[in-house]
Amino acid sequence: MIKANLTAEQFNAWFSPIVALGYENNSLTLKVPSQFFVERIEEQYLHLLKRVIDHVYGAGTKLFYKVNVAQDEQVKMADAGESSILKSAGKMMPAAQNNPFARQEYEDIDPQLNLRYTFENYCSSNCNLLPLSIAKAIADNPDCKTYNPLFVFGTTGVGKTHLIQAIGIRIKENNPRSRVLYVPARVFESQYTSAVHNNKVNDFINFYQSVDVLIMDDVQDFAGKPGTQNTFFHIFNHLHQNGKQLIMSSDCRPSDLDGMEPRLISRFKWGMTVELTKPDYQLRREVLMLKASQDGLDLPEEVIDLIANQVTDSIRELEGVVISLLAHATMLNQGITTELASAVIANCVHVHQPRQLTFDYIVDTVADFYHIDTDAIYGKSRKREINDARQMLMYLAKTEAQMSSTNVGLRLSRNHATVLHACKQIEERMSVEEQLREEVQQLKQKLRG
Repeated sequence: MIKANLTAEQFNAWFSPIVALGYENNSLTLKVPSQFFVERIEEQYLHLLKRVIDHVYGAGTKLFYKVNVAQDEQVKMADAGESSILKSAGKMMPAAQNNPFARQEYEDIDPQLNLRYTFENYCSSNCNLLPLSIAKAIADNPDCKTYNPLFVFGTTGVGKTHLIQAIGIRIKENNPRSRVLYVPARVFESQYTSAVHNNKVNDFINFYQSVDVLIMDDVQDFAGKPGTQNTFFHIFNHLHQNGKQLIMSSDCRPSDLDGMEPRLISRFKWGMTVELTKPDYQLRREVLMLKASQDGLDLPEEVIDLIANQVTDSIRELEGVVISLLAHATMLNQGITTELASAVIANCVHVHQPRQLTFDYIVDTVADFYHIDTDAIYGKSRKREINDARQMLMYLAKTEAQMSSTNVGLRLSRNHATVLHACKQIEERMSVEEQLREEVQQLKQKLRG
């Protein structure tokens, strides 16, 4: 019955690995590969599963899951309450044990992913289009190692954790048997310390080297910890050499990491480094509308505009404002107005008054950066250096000053299609040209002053 109601891909991915262990005292026990399976089945297919169980075993049957982890293989390296990441070191299958040259296969592990952090729940705009596109490319085709490792950096609250976990969730959805693991660097450090104390370092390293996709959050927390860095260095090398995907996040770019070994920093730069910037106006509006919808909150347009204009530093702050608005409106039993929103904003965040960027200021900044005359940018010259600067100007005017393609084109005596083409060219070049990415970041910093 289940197979008849699902596509072949859905059935093979989520139900073929399940084994019925037994039925006793009106209770059915199913063996599943991991806790991730349990969460995914109950989120997506529980209504179908319950209908089938009631039909086969009778109404009121209780359902229990047994995660496929052998108790005698548990590796207790994490501090109590710290993490359950290493509860299973991964069981090597007999074929690999008997033949050292055979490919080793391991049982599944809990990926430690937050199922709310999906691509579907990730808002996008021009300011994060490049990181999002790269993340989806990795998630949809993990065998392609063009972006390995992926290093995502940005200030606190701009969505790094959500983005990197979304990659892991999509990979698990497409291939449930893939050994995906998300771990904050702080937890990794704690586990390593426990492994050293318990003389289990080899077990610790072997476990991490068995992962297919390692997602390491906040790697800046490794700073000043040479033992942890050295261990991660060897794990990194092993995974990379064996074609496994590495994804990392940090609050700054690799070259700005203090207290980090140079050989580790150099490896962080091997693949793709991309920045998540502070949310632009369009993204702030998208986040507010999504969060309000999820919380069942009706936000008037004027309230959305007020919050989006005044809360500019992070997505986390925007979500906090919506939560506070909901609490105030509920407790005070009143509608949400701009007055209430202003009061909540004043209590929740430091209001940042953004600098007003003008088109002329962007022109002057770009011309000075590339050492060319401003008149050349406005002119008809097709010289490479002038055309590149002109395209950069169009890109920055749209992404930083929030100007429309039509307005940018009018200022340069071009049409809006030319502006759109220029912006696309810059974005495509940024994905493959590290020097151009650096130039964009330097210009953005100058504009933000």
